[in-house]
Amino acid sequence: MAAALMVSLPFVWAQDSSRVRIKPYGFVRNYLTFDSRKTYYSVGGEYNMIPYDIDTAGGADLNDVPSMQLQALSSRFGVDVTGPELCGWRGSGRLEGDFGGFGANNTVLRLRLAYLKLTRGGSELVAGQDWHPLSGSFMPEVLGMAAGAPFRPHSRTPQVRATHYWGSLGITSALMWQLQYMNNGPKDEADPASAASTCYAHNALWPEAFLGVNFRSGVLYMQLGVDAQILRPRTHAVVDGVTRKVDERVASLTPTLYFQMVDDKWSLRFRTLLAQNTSHLNQLVGYAVTGVNDDGSWSYSPMQATISYLNLAYGRKVRCNLFLGYMKNLGAGESLHDFGGGVYRIYMKGGEEFTHLNSVWRVAPSVSYNVKAFNIGLEYEVTACTYGDLGDDGRVLLNDRLRNVVSHRLCAMVKYNF
Repeated sequence: MAAALMVSLPFVWAQDSSRVRIKPYGFVRNYLTFDSRKTYYSVGGEYNMIPYDIDTAGGADLNDVPSMQLQALSSRFGVDVTGPELCGWRGSGRLEGDFGGFGANNTVLRLRLAYLKLTRGGSELVAGQDWHPLSGSFMPEVLGMAAGAPFRPHSRTPQVRATHYWGSLGITSALMWQLQYMNNGPKDEADPASAASTCYAHNALWPEAFLGVNFRSGVLYMQLGVDAQILRPRTHAVVDGVTRKVDERVASLTPTLYFQMVDDKWSLRFRTLLAQNTSHLNQLVGYAVTGVNDDGSWSYSPMQATISYLNLAYGRKVRCNLFLGYMKNLGAGESLHDFGGGVYRIYMKGGEEFTHLNSVWRVAPSVSYNVKAFNIGLEYEVTACTYGDLGDDGRVLLNDRLRNVVSHRLCAMVKYNF
């Protein structure tokens, strides 16, 4: 149970209620992890994604290296704030942080959430940094910090979001801007190397947009939605030694279906996406150059993939959980531009390491013991990738050069909530 500390502050414009209530919360969480081979991860290894391809440059697989570590970077603290009404709208807010932020040693204080919320009847308005609508409260009950990524969309982003319900039926709409979770693109005007940056989204001017239709009744919740995004990869290009301004755009649409049934003892959660260019959601789907124009500008096409997960959980004090995830690369739907010698330029999370990815699946069973403020858990995560040769449409060629790479992660977690 979270400890409750009430702090009262006067507000001269409040009449019915003149107190702000502040409730701190958080937890201390430690992960002990063992990985059977080198994997793509962040936050010092706590946020695990997928195993790297086989690298036999030295004769043996250089990525076949096991590792083990113990870290507490994801320990978290925050405050929930509730306060006076404003014109009939109930005001609240949340401020939350941890220690997994930017920095060479991954021990930097990081802002996770910072938003204000107004609620009135069946309406809710949110402004500030919150979970992306495709992430939200739709969390698989895995123990690992990645919470199902790269199969589950994962992002916290500055946004303005509105939700309204008419009985069981509701609509959610949101406009979003990038900050911590970013798309990849050309490094700068002259260097085509892939790099993550907020500039590709910010220079396009149009914010990312989401629209969803929701249904809720008892233990059932469903959402059918679509996410739309426009990027401007480059603003300048070097043509014949002269730097020129160019106007480039790449647009993407990602439809999604979410379904959940959650009771006090059991839960079932399922999401599927036809993902286009969702690297800013910590998924391995980007976009590619499909043409070079006379003015030096490039044409692009979003890469596509089908991505789904299913999560089942049962129990109270002892809770068992099973997570299943699958992703299949569908390519760009058109021919990529060959820059010479079969060199294509695909911009995605992780850079060129994962442009040859055909498919990924994961099975992750776990069990946890939960009593009072303590949570203790053990999770076994198997992630398998199929890599191969890249075809001219962004798909992987199904030939005899396909190679399967499997990683095993064992995660032990101990957590104290306050």
